[in-house]
Amino acid sequence: QCGCGQRSAIEASASMESASMESSSSSTAAVTLGYMACSSLMLVVNKLAVHLLPAPSFVLLTQFFASWFVVKGLGLAGVIEVDALEWSKLRAFLPIAAAFLACVFANIKTLQYANVETFIVFRASTPLAISIAEWLFLGRELPNCRSFCCLVSLLAAACGYMYFDSAFEVRAYVWVGAWYAIFCFDQLYIKYAVDATVVDSNWGRVFYTNLWACGIATVICAATEPQTLLTLRWTRESMAALAVSAALGVGMSYFAFICRASVSATCFTILGNVCKVLTVFINVVIWDKHASQEGLACLAVSLVAAALYQQAPKRTPADAAYARVAISTGEKG
Repeated sequence: QCGCGQRSAIEASASMESASMESSSSSTAAVTLGYMACSSLMLVVNKLAVHLLPAPSFVLLTQFFASWFVVKGLGLAGVIEVDALEWSKLRAFLPIAAAFLACVFANIKTLQYANVETFIVFRASTPLAISIAEWLFLGRELPNCRSFCCLVSLLAAACGYMYFDSAFEVRAYVWVGAWYAIFCFDQLYIKYAVDATVVDSNWGRVFYTNLWACGIATVICAATEPQTLLTLRWTRESMAALAVSAALGVGMSYFAFICRASVSATCFTILGNVCKVLTVFINVVIWDKHASQEGLACLAVSLVAAALYQQAPKRTPADAAYARVAISTGEKG
């Protein structure tokens, strides 16, 4: 009877663990779909908003303001749980907001000077750098042979796109280069900070990050676009694009933070790259400023390679310690 009782307890424990894993998987899948929807639409909507309102800093400011204001308002109304304003959390989220804002600003400046495909294909090559950085700083294994081939294919596709791109523009690629470096840092640092900073709910992350970003963006907008704002021509189309952009900004902030907490930095980057397939289809319908057929073929190769990438597992504590010792020894040598 004792053996039967122990067996029943083990089976019950296994059943509960299985149910918990299924619930976690379902939750992760729902969050992933939400992030993919927002990410796929955000790029095109931002491009449309900047096209109708040539003031990228103001578009960003509107997104940030809408995000923290709507979230805080819903929190005060008791609809959602939002962290109270505390100095310790405000201080902790300043670097997160700075990294986030720098990445988004470089993103939207790139969209101002280049077609959407230019941005997408360079974004598709970022996992190579991020996967190596995760091995160095976040305790991940290096990519296996299949994944390494996928990452090299991403880089080759980006080089091919630059060669075949019929709409080559030097200013665009300068901004893409700046965005590339900022984006890699953003992915790694925010993943680290999300895991290390304790909040009452995910809405707290959205509130604090966008509150800081709104303050910084206000200064940037006042310094760079005062005359542009005075000469803007407001139409129903431009106001609608700005409103949709702001709404997507709220959703993007929420789902992005949950995804960052659930998966590795490289996996989060790959997820964003793969969902850009939908962006390409939307972009083909809306815009006439596209790359050549060869350039689009390179884009397709990069997206397929991103989809075939396999996430590297976490290293054991002993392996991570060995890697740190090896890096330190190399630096001293």
